[in-house]
This record gives sequence, C-alpha cells and structure tokens, in this order.
Amino acid sequence: MALAVLVVAALACNLPQAAPSAEPNAAFTAAALTVAAQLTQVAQTQSAPTSAGSLPPPTNTSLPTIAPPPPTIAPPPTLPPTPTQICDAAAFVTDVTVPDGTVFAPNTAFVKTWRLKNVGTCSWTPSYTIVFDHGDQMSGPSAQALTSNVNPGQTVDLSVNLVSPAVNGSYKGYWKLRNPSGVTFTQFYADVKVAVLSSGFDLYTRAPDAAWIGGGGGGGGTILTFGGPDSDPNGFVMYRSGFLLEDGSSPSKILETHPKWVDDGVISGEYPAYTIVAGERFRAKIGFLAKADGTCGAGKVKFQLNYKEGGSLHPLGTWTKNCNGNLMTLDVDLSSLAGHSIRLVLAVLADGPASQDWAVWVAPRVVLP
Repeated sequence: MALAVLVVAALACNLPQAAPSAEPNAAFTAAALTVAAQLTQVAQTQSAPTSAGSLPPPTNTSLPTIAPPPPTIAPPPTLPPTPTQICDAAAFVTDVTVPDGTVFAPNTAFVKTWRLKNVGTCSWTPSYTIVFDHGDQMSGPSAQALTSNVNPGQTVDLSVNLVSPAVNGSYKGYWKLRNPSGVTFTQFYADVKVAVLSSGFDLYTRAPDAAWIGGGGGGGGTILTFGGPDSDPNGFVMYRSGFLLEDGSSPSKILETHPKWVDDGVISGEYPAYTIVAGERFRAKIGFLAKADGTCGAGKVKFQLNYKEGGSLHPLGTWTKNCNGNLMTLDVDLSSLAGHSIRLVLAVLADGPASQDWAVWVAPRVVLP
C-alpha cells in the first residue's frame, strides 16, 4: 500500500604592446655614429697650430666595439614545501546533539555529542581522553577516556553528560582531546543558553489553529474546516469528547481525524510554530471510536507525527493501528529539536479503504516531564 504524499565575459585584455626592439645592427650603427660625432666635436675645438707648415696626417682612431648583452638566465623553479605529517590531529565534523545556542531550563541534564574526524597519522586508543579545557564546565567530567580505537581517516561520536547552570544566561565550555603523553589537541565546545521558558504545547486545544487538509486517492488536497461536518467526503477533523472508544473508555480530550473517504485517503494538520524546550516529549494515545454497540469497526490506518522546519517535512514516527480493543500509547522524545522553532504535523493515512477509519488522538500534547 502506498503511503499518500503529504501536501506541502569575460573581459577582453587590451594589453599594451611592447615597443618593437631595434635590430642589433641598427643599435651598433647608432652607437658608432654617436661616438664618431663626439670625436669630430673634440677635433673642431682644438686650437690651430702656431706655425705654418704641413698639418700632420690624421690619426685613424678605431671605434669601440659594443658587446651584446649577456643572455638572461631563468631562475630555477620553486619547489612546493613538503607537507608536515602530524601524529595527533582532529577535525570537527558536526554537532550531533545540542546545536549552538540551544535553550535549556535551569538545572537540566543533557548529553552533548560531537562528531570528530581523525585527520592525523596516529590512531586514537582508549588511552586517549576527552578533557575539559576552559570556560563553563556545566558539571561535565574533567577527563573521560575514549571507548574504542579511532584510526586515521575515521570519524567518531564523542559524548559527555552535562547539566545546564541554575542561572539564566549564555554558557560555553571548551574541550580538547589528550594523548597518552598528556599533550592536548583540537578544541571543540558546548554552547547553550539557560532561560526559564514556558513549556508545553497542547495539540488538542490548538487543533482549531492548525491547517487541515484532506487528500489522497490520486486527487489533490482540499482544505478542511475544523469541526466537520463528519459527512464531508474529503475527510474531517473535530472534537469527540466523551465518545466511547474501542477500549471502552470515554476520555475528555478526543480529537478525531478521519482521512478522505477513498482508498489510501489522507488527512493532515499543520500546527503553528512552537520552539521546543530541551527535555520535552510528545505524548498521546491513539486508536478508534467504537461502534454504537461498543465493538470495533473495520478501521485500519497509519498514524504519523511529523514536523516542518525551513519548508521541509521530517518524520518523527509512524504507527500502524487497527481496531483491536486497545489504545496505543505514544511517547516521543523531542530533545534533538531543543531550541528549534518547528511546526508539528499530525497525519492519518487510510491503510486501504477509508470506511470506519474513525481514527482518534487522545490528549495529544508536548510536555516537559
């Protein structure tokens, strides 16, 4: 059975041309003419002889020879430096848990996990340790040994148990790795905020504020009005407080979400944004309304809890349920989303025909235990 898809020039280079070089013979000729002119000028400025007589024959003076310039020797190529091999080195990959700026209530225990990569040439063994370096220690250990070998090129998730401080504010603790010789390397940190926040989100009370859509069966989605009617062929959502459920109970907070009345029909509701507080959990019971005589109908559906963040839909859980006389209890840890502003999405998908898919959520809520 297919699950129904949830709705949602380069510049031209005019380099100046170098002036044409004079031919070597022309350069030598110009030099010779210049020297000859200088000699003529000297001869003309000499004083005339004091006595008459024959002038001495002129002395033939040879012109100096101009030597050609020496050839240009290209410098030897520069060799790249030889890379230095480092034994102990790590590279930060990502925060597996508790992204920077996560908000915690005071005195809240949490686990901080970093993903690091061994980018050195030496393997990390259990003789290597995570050590607190400086900043806010947040009740973390001063040193904690690695639990397995990490060879060069491998990644590893390293975790420490921390507790948020008792006073509101921003806190940052720095940690490093330490080798068996006591040398520390590669800094990483935990960055959290502590604030007294109002916690809890009641999905039952806020159901009228959600955007409900019915769809499936190859057709498009249809916006549904909260409160029915329960005869709407596109599906419906409404309160059913006090109705009889398949287990014989009649709770006060029953939210019925019936998918579109087609094979593999769907109904989904996207709630307003809510910022998750560290330690919060989603809790509810799921099941079916009973028939008038208290017995089960033929309902069979998939319940889904999803969340939307940044326009993308992410699953938190899927539970297949048929009417069997028992409710199913849900308890989903939302700690990985602490500090995130998300939109929770409830969905029900018909597992085949939608007849008697009287699917209910009993007291759906986000709570801080």
